[in-house]
This record gives sequence, C-alpha cells and structure tokens, in this order.
Amino acid sequence: MLDYELSIFEKGYNLIVGCDEAGRGPLCGPVVCAACILPKGYRNDLINDSKKLTEKKRNALYDEIIKSAISYCIVEISPEEIDRINIYEASRKGMTEAIKGLSVQPDYIITDCMPLKEFPTLPIEPIVKGDAKAMSVAAASILAKVTRDRIMDELDKKYPQYQFHKHKGYPTKEHLELLKIYGPIKGLYRYSYRPVKEASIEKITLF
Repeated sequence: MLDYELSIFEKGYNLIVGCDEAGRGPLCGPVVCAACILPKGYRNDLINDSKKLTEKKRNALYDEIIKSAISYCIVEISPEEIDRINIYEASRKGMTEAIKGLSVQPDYIITDCMPLKEFPTLPIEPIVKGDAKAMSVAAASILAKVTRDRIMDELDKKYPQYQFHKHKGYPTKEHLELLKIYGPIKGLYRYSYRPVKEASIEKITLF
C-alpha cells in the first residue's frame, strides 16, 4: 500500500496534492507534468509507480483516477521550452503550473523529488521515489505517463518513419539509428540533447 499520506492526514491536512512528470529522458516530445488530489481515505491497491505497470493497466487506472480525483491537472512543456530553460526547470515549471491549474487549493504538496519555490504558504515535501511511496504521486505519474504516451502515439501517425509508438522518444538504439537517417524535426526534438544536436549537424532539418 502506498500510504505515505496517512501520517499527513493525521496532522490535520485534508487536500494533499501529489505531483510527478513523465518524459525527462526522451529526445523529443514534451515533458508532461501532472498534479492529483485524491479523496481522503481513497484506496486502490492497483495504483503504483507508472513505470511498474503495463500499458493496459496504466490506461485503465488513468480512467479510474480521473473519475475518483477531487481535482487533477495535466500540463505539457514543449521541446522548445525545454531547450530554453533545461529539462529540470521545465519539469519544475510543469509541476508548478499543474498545481496552479487545480480546481481546488491543496493544503499540502508532495512531489517526486522536485522542490518547488512558488508556494511559500504551503508545506511542500519532495520525496525520493515518491511515485513508489505516495498514492497521490503515483496517481500523478500515471496521468502524466499515459498522456505523454498518447501524444507520442499521435506523433507516430504523423511521422511513422521515426517509430515513436515503439520507443516513445527515448534514446533506444533503433531510435538513434532512425534519427541519424532522417534527422531531427524542429518543434518536436530537443536540440539541447546531445544525440539530437549531433544529428542536426549531420542532416538537414526537416520541416
């Protein structure tokens, strides 16, 4: 059971928001951040770190989380913004915007190892492997992961030569080989990442 929130509820807090992201490592596509407030006392033994779940289970839990959450918000930060401010700051910005986009104000924030500066009046706890300890963070990780995977699946339809449906933009051997053949696409790839930068020098950028 991911029960990290129990001790926080016992201190008198009622609206705990969990935050996580998906897509820090890929060479392309947005980084997707999510914030999720689950009801006090909510339990679902199937919710876990999104990386530990199959795609089928993540998709099913995505619908369950959206149905059960008191509030949730999902934010995309573009590859251009990632290049401009770096992936760490882009993830921080996405989490911040996701919290601000909630329909209710939380009274406690838990993140997956991401300190946030923009909420001076709220207690904020960045915990290591938060998506494996706190249910609200795990729920946020599922929302972010499913959203990003769906984005990459849509991009696969537009650019089938890159095989995004297989690797979701991560630097697999196959992806790196395809990147060298076809070159990176502006607005889609992260040019601050070394493999993309190297490929952009070798190939004419596609538009």
